[in-house]
Amino acid sequence: MAVKYVFVTGGVVSGLGKGITAASLGRLLKARGYKVTMQKFDPYINIDPGTMNPIQHGEVFVTDDGAETDLDLGHYERFIDESLTRNSNVTTGKVYWSVLEKERHGDFGGGTVQVIPHITNEIKSRFHRSLSEETEIAIIEVGGTVGDIESQPYIEAIRQFQHDVGRENCILIHVALMVYLPASEEMKTKPIQMSVKELQRLGIQPDVVVCRTEYEIDDNLKDKISLFCNVPASHVVQNLTVDMLYEAPLAMEKEHLAEIVCQSLKLDCPEPDLDEWKAMVDAAKHPVQEVTVALVGKYIALHDAYISVVESLKHAGYPSRCTVNIKWVDSEEVTDENAAEIFSDVSGILVPGGFGSRGIDGKIASIKYARENNIPFLGLCLGMQLSIVEFARDVVGFRDAHSIELNPATTHPVISLMPDQEGITDIGGTLRLGSYPCHLDTESLAYKLYGEELIHERHRHRYEVNNDYREALTSKGMKLSGISPDGRIVEMIEIPSHPFFIATQAHPELKSRPNRPHPLFLGFVNAAIEKGKQK
Repeated sequence: MAVKYVFVTGGVVSGLGKGITAASLGRLLKARGYKVTMQKFDPYINIDPGTMNPIQHGEVFVTDDGAETDLDLGHYERFIDESLTRNSNVTTGKVYWSVLEKERHGDFGGGTVQVIPHITNEIKSRFHRSLSEETEIAIIEVGGTVGDIESQPYIEAIRQFQHDVGRENCILIHVALMVYLPASEEMKTKPIQMSVKELQRLGIQPDVVVCRTEYEIDDNLKDKISLFCNVPASHVVQNLTVDMLYEAPLAMEKEHLAEIVCQSLKLDCPEPDLDEWKAMVDAAKHPVQEVTVALVGKYIALHDAYISVVESLKHAGYPSRCTVNIKWVDSEEVTDENAAEIFSDVSGILVPGGFGSRGIDGKIASIKYARENNIPFLGLCLGMQLSIVEFARDVVGFRDAHSIELNPATTHPVISLMPDQEGITDIGGTLRLGSYPCHLDTESLAYKLYGEELIHERHRHRYEVNNDYREALTSKGMKLSGISPDGRIVEMIEIPSHPFFIATQAHPELKSRPNRPHPLFLGFVNAAIEKGKQK
């Protein structure tokens, strides 16, 4: 059958949860047996978010094939349980870059290059690029809100594309805010009406209107939206705020969203298999225990900077019906002197990835406290590098040991620049990115957790463990438990004498799923639970 397309746009305000709506639909369609893929089109002019400050954009989600992408792709992967690719995230920067390269190459035969048709044609071509041979339904989210100047080429491309493939193969879902006025205790539909009218002005008629709301929407309000927005009342659905993120697909199922979409696309709509998902949600909503772990970072004011880490910790608690409470610790505030007070109420310490020198001393102090006090510890990327630094300083005895990224003058550069990174001046897209293999020591904790010798994890880093210091580290009790197949890169370390001290150069949080927790996070949370019982 021809591939069916579902576009998701937003209106009134940004940050409504278009990505969660799209991901929920993906889960519901996959639960009905359809092969689903997802894409995110971002209107910003950056090539990708790789060079953007996490405070502005949240985390950078890395795909298996090494693309630095929007955090919404993390939601997509966690909901539909599919690994996406670099073609799954498109930015205006990528679109213009491609068109300008073609112009320089002479592909346009000397003609004037314009937004229509050249930019819109490039956008339309990318609607196809994420498809595999098995894909049956593609769900494509457009960032921003309708009416934004930046979004207009995408809306125009959708208008043309719908005409190209036919309305039975391409529908549009519009997610807009239902405004509630506390003073008059009224729900107002006018913002939704105006948002849809803007879409109509641009030549697009939405097939479904999803109302983001904090309160139930009655039939009278649905009828009103239906009348003014030119959609059937049955195609006006509410997206109520739920207690937990992974309830969203179940809430959307109650609203018959997948049924409406299948009907609009002339597809069969069998009963979904949501038993596993429901069991996961039930375990999350009905815990029998809880544990507190510390997340030590420098972007704690914006939790989206660590969203995959946070979700991975939650996932790891679900199998044992454990609520994982996160204590957000500002790494700039931790010292050797106050670490005992800061971590007195936690049963585990996690140091995530990051860049730059700010807060480094606090992260090292946190690692030292976890190591010396037998607190379960998990280090990710920079967290592993700093674990090496702390161990080299306080156990091996190299008092000025450091990463040359942070102290180029150190006499003991235990973390050094990767050889293939020498001479690189561009900072965007030049890190060691994507999925790489790793051989685990069969006598290691890591092997026990993974249950297999050869693993693959995603990476995003420029520095690595300096191999000149391997013997000094292992002679004092550190195990290099994961090594690249060529033996060149230390991928994972642990301290066997510690109850649970493990760190990886990778970003395992990018592969965790709510119904399939990542082994490292599962091991860490279980160790924290045991530590909590001892307390």
